[in-house]
Amino acid sequence: MTLLENLSHANQEDRYDSLPQAFYSCEAVREMDRIAIEEHGVDGFELMNKAARFSFHSLVKQWPKSEHLVVLCGSGNNAGDGYIVAALAKKRGWAVQVFYASSPEKLHGDALNAYLMCKEAGVNCHNFDEEKLHSLCKQANTVVLDALLGTGLNTDVKGVYAEIIQAVNKQTSPILAVDIPSGLSANTGQAQGISIRADLTATFIGLKLGLFTGSGRHYAGQIAFSDLGLNANKNIIKAFNHIKPIATRLDLKKLLNYLAPRTRDTHKGQCGHVIIIGGELGFGGAINLAAKATARMGAGLTTVITKSAHRTALMSSIPEAMIFTSQNMQDIEQQLAKADVIVIGPGLGQSVWSEKMLSAALNSEKRLVIDADALNLLSGKFAYALENKDFRTKGHIFTPHPGEAARLINSTTQDVQSDRISAAKTLQKKCSGNILLKGSGSLICSDTSSLSLCPYGNPGMASGGMGDTLSGFIGGLLAQGLPPSCALQLATCLHARAADLLSQQYGERGLLASDLIPIARLLLNQGQIM
Repeated sequence: MTLLENLSHANQEDRYDSLPQAFYSCEAVREMDRIAIEEHGVDGFELMNKAARFSFHSLVKQWPKSEHLVVLCGSGNNAGDGYIVAALAKKRGWAVQVFYASSPEKLHGDALNAYLMCKEAGVNCHNFDEEKLHSLCKQANTVVLDALLGTGLNTDVKGVYAEIIQAVNKQTSPILAVDIPSGLSANTGQAQGISIRADLTATFIGLKLGLFTGSGRHYAGQIAFSDLGLNANKNIIKAFNHIKPIATRLDLKKLLNYLAPRTRDTHKGQCGHVIIIGGELGFGGAINLAAKATARMGAGLTTVITKSAHRTALMSSIPEAMIFTSQNMQDIEQQLAKADVIVIGPGLGQSVWSEKMLSAALNSEKRLVIDADALNLLSGKFAYALENKDFRTKGHIFTPHPGEAARLINSTTQDVQSDRISAAKTLQKKCSGNILLKGSGSLICSDTSSLSLCPYGNPGMASGGMGDTLSGFIGGLLAQGLPPSCALQLATCLHARAADLLSQQYGERGLLASDLIPIARLLLNQGQIM
């Protein structure tokens, strides 16, 4: 059985299917918690108990052979969740040890009641001891529960908390984080100095965006979510309506509905003409990948404008594409006039020829997909285009990785990654059009108030040519009449989901950009394979 047959018969359940589609800031989730307790009479300690019970249930489901639990508690309500989980495990007959970073005597309110419940259950609670932690984690079937720091952290982790996180990350026992891995920013997905590396995070009330983008996916591991029963109360749901999510999760199954089935009398002239510009000397592979990807997405016609050195390879690899290698700018302008969509950037380089190609594309007044070195040129010599009113109203698509994004907004890669949400919005304001900020938890911003996140993808995609393939996917779908934002969302999810399916089959290492093309085509035509 071939790979395609395996995939078409496999029941590939998306790990995000059971999660809500809305992502919130930590401030918004805290406001939901406040509304439920202060305005609708929900008992705070009961909510804490529900969170703890859900966490313990998630732990047992994930690691059913567990019988030893090490709980790390801080000084706030997050610690209260941990103390209750410790009590639940003790009552179940587990060996339980709580280490606290702050004396329980400093607790108050619901967190203090949780500690008293824990002591009443007979759980050992002591100051953190790294040597003892190491000894406990050597035991089989031991799980570590992180209840040190919650979502309120707004500075780098320091002192005893940093020491505990560093010590815990050295252990081999699996880790469950309560609500959020300690040290991770719930808004940006970046570690604040240092963060727990959890295998599973049990989170509540509303999904925090930081768990799904940037480094958040690395630190959070798998996600289990509970609304703690609040969405069963119609009055509370109504009260939550004014709290707007900061992003939405894209769903490939829904996005596939953007493309209607073709009628029996469809012809190539109705499926769009994509012209791809790129392939400076030494970069022929990039333009080759983009051309294949464009054609496999269903574009009616694919033309490549490139250097003559690549003609033979392209004709051999994708004979369906038309190859144009003239250096005469009048000839090139005539070619561009035939396009419905122009993809510029794959292997483009930054030579004099590259600059001429970008200038011609910008002057064509066609809708553009701008990638790779075309983005770098836009951040330098061609920055004037971003100020042009006509250019800004065309709905162009920009697909920067963090380094390219940094150059476009005169920032640094580190700053972009430290707050990807703000970076995406800044890019959209600077460039207008439709922005894809690539990376773990890719973000799409089509206007500064609308942000969506691609939940698919894996580290196997860290290989050359992935962006070239993606730009081809976008161009191919855009040419078939999809609105730019829809084409961008669908192409991004097809690309990442294909990578996930392949990594499930073969593993992440050695995944090639060209591997994705037949799988993405299959997904596009057989939407039931998710």
